[in-house]
Amino acid sequence: MYVCPLCNQMMQMNYKCATCQTIMEDSGRIMDYFDDYSAYLDIEGMKRCNGYPNDQKNHECPHVFYCTNCGKEEVYLIKEVEF
Repeated sequence: MYVCPLCNQMMQMNYKCATCQTIMEDSGRIMDYFDDYSAYLDIEGMKRCNGYPNDQKNHECPHVFYCTNCGKEEVYLIKEVEF
């Protein structure tokens, strides 16, 4: 079984904003933003329709990172770890 180290608070990732160099904040999985109930649906099932065709096969979890300084958003694929 693979798990996302960010979703499970096993680690933190720090990405700098490409625009202003401020450290961006992790805003969670991109799938959680699809609708009101998507956060409660099966993660592997949601990976089939999240717009990232290889994240399930490559064991990656797409996370939205947000810059509180300039408002830029970026999606980063976080490598899941075998548990």
